[in-house]
Amino acid sequence: MRMVLASGSPARLATLRAAGLDPAVLTSGIDEDAVAATLADATPARVAAVLSAAKCAAVAAVLHAPAPTLVVGCDSLLELDGARYGKPADADEAVVLWRRMRGRTGVLHTGHCVRLLPGGDERQAVASTTVHFADVSDAEVEAYVRSREPLAVAGAFTVDGLGGAYVRGVEGDPHNVVGISLPLLRDLIADLGTVWHTLWAHRGSR
Repeated sequence: MRMVLASGSPARLATLRAAGLDPAVLTSGIDEDAVAATLADATPARVAAVLSAAKCAAVAAVLHAPAPTLVVGCDSLLELDGARYGKPADADEAVVLWRRMRGRTGVLHTGHCVRLLPGGDERQAVASTTVHFADVSDAEVEAYVRSREPLAVAGAFTVDGLGGAYVRGVEGDPHNVVGISLPLLRDLIADLGTVWHTLWAHRGSR
């Protein structure tokens, strides 16, 4: 069984590789902002679901897959006070967001869509993880944004990089905050008839 990750996120790829999988990577090229703009009244979780499905569909449409192939699309959004936040447009936006969320709690939603080729059988779901942010100072916010790490990720934060020190804790799957929920992905793949451990790239015993 071949797997293709419809995302250019290094964190998602690293998470899958650490779990024993070795997917190919093919980015979708969809205009995420344009898709999200059509969903102005949708919940952040719904937007994440639609975007993940759009990424999966775009990549599946260009793949020549005579052998069984799983295409995995994901998209993450932070929800704070009912509003949704993807990747900040620039450093100023990242600073504003961090000043808004420091010392508070948000929810990171990641939409997951898995399509089995050939045939096109598909499963979708959203994983949501509560994130408690540290009450960081203005100096810490500005230093973190200068690192440019927050500019590349939804909600302008990470838990697996420099931003990990600024997250006090999470409730739910921590992998989901990185951008892909391994337990949820396992369930979706199982529902398509594939057992998780058969996807391991390297097997052995300890």
